[in-house]
Amino acid sequence: MSNQYEHLLIETTQEGVRTITLNRPEKLNAVNLKLADELPVAIEEASRDDAVRVVVITGAGRGFCAGLELSLENIQASRERKNSSRHASLDDLSWVGRWALAVTGCDKPVIAAINGPAVGAGSGLTLAADIRLMSDAATISTGYMRMGLCPDAGVSYFLPRLIGLSRATELIMSARDVKADEAERIGLVSLALPAENFAAQVADYAKQIAAGPPIGLAMAKRLLVNSLDTDMQTQLRRELASIYYCFTTEDVAEAMRAFVEKRPPVFKGR
Repeated sequence: MSNQYEHLLIETTQEGVRTITLNRPEKLNAVNLKLADELPVAIEEASRDDAVRVVVITGAGRGFCAGLELSLENIQASRERKNSSRHASLDDLSWVGRWALAVTGCDKPVIAAINGPAVGAGSGLTLAADIRLMSDAATISTGYMRMGLCPDAGVSYFLPRLIGLSRATELIMSARDVKADEAERIGLVSLALPAENFAAQVADYAKQIAAGPPIGLAMAKRLLVNSLDTDMQTQLRRELASIYYCFTTEDVAEAMRAFVEKRPPVFKGR
């Protein structure tokens, strides 16, 4: 597909893996207004595209995302936008909060491929993802306290749910770097992988997920996202409705045929 974005690179494999690469390597992919605007659009585009089965988000160069670009120009531009209209001044879901909404609302599994430092909003982007794969050369840090700030990008929402309130509090208050081995041990990431062939391992992993049933994957993701703030009976009802829907799909019939024929199923998302 043609690339319509200034700060993103978009690639899609024939297996349906769409890689969205944050592309400001000279700034460690730090967030300016343009990148903040472009990423949700690209994620929503991938969610709607039937050719896409899995979304991978990563960073160009040696960083994943260094958080807010702390230049006077960027800070001033952000302030000017916030004060540009009544709508903008009242918008309490602007900026990188929309990243978390776009990732969780995406009907495709989203993998954060953490190739280098993920700080502040960059760490929040990884936390919103469904699966986090981390290079052993990378680090994750909330980072906010270093700059006298408090969390954004969903960090205060996702982090306690992933690793518990006590650990989340320590990581936010200390703003320390978390290396890959600790991140894997405490459940902050799904897998820590060697840096030397990180991209290839991410590609293989994403390809395996992409071979799964698109409708089943979408239903599972919706259930998991909703489960964070849902009582058990409501969740059980949602599960029943979702699995009934899956039973009406061609993919389930294909899986049953494949089981009898002792072969891998070929899912088509129908």
